[in-house]
Amino acid sequence: MLGNNKKRDTRRGGLSVIGADVTVTGNIATEGDLHVDGAVEGDIRCGSIVQGASGRIVGSIAARSARIAGIIEGPIDVGALTVQTSARITGDSTYDTVTIETGAQVDGRMTYRSGTADAPLRLVDSTETIA
Repeated sequence: MLGNNKKRDTRRGGLSVIGADVTVTGNIATEGDLHVDGAVEGDIRCGSIVQGASGRIVGSIAARSARIAGIIEGPIDVGALTVQTSARITGDSTYDTVTIETGAQVDGRMTYRSGTADAPLRLVDSTETIA
């Protein structure tokens, strides 16, 4: 039987991709991972999000981690936030850890989730390898 030797995928959600030629109007909620190269007009709640340089999101983002390379217009609430060189963010960001590459543009408040003065803010050169 074919199914006997298959490992069962116990992870919820998997990976969803919004291609560069796709526009989604409405909210997106998934326990899985999301890759956005197209446009989203609505709020996003997911496990993790990767946005390509061609991506545009107008709405809020809530995730465990986010790697942003495109345009965001709205608040971001994530555990680990990486803002790549090509990113343009307009809105407040709340995070546990943040990396902002040289050349990225952020117009909004950056707030460490616990609100302490010891926020782990790290600026890096875009040629530096991030561990």
